[in-house]
Amino acid sequence: MRGVNLSKGEPVDRALKRLKTMLDNEGILEEMRRRRSFETPVQRAKRKLRSASKRKKQRFRYTSPSQDAAAAEAQAQAQV
Repeated sequence: MRGVNLSKGEPVDRALKRLKTMLDNEGILEEMRRRRSFETPVQRAKRKLRSASKRKKQRFRYTSPSQDAAAAEAQAQAQV
């Protein structure tokens, strides 16, 4: 069961914002919106392609130079 606990004196709108953020991070809101109507196989493929490109951008955005160097070194050793 998902939920948030209210602290004493905490406004309800702040707790709702925390709940929405938590549900959004877990992908529940997106899935709920997606299941509202039928999705054709073509639409599903396009959606998955868009989300894959987002994930790829996110992954490369948060890599450090040391991780890049280590990956390049590992790739060079694999080719030998």
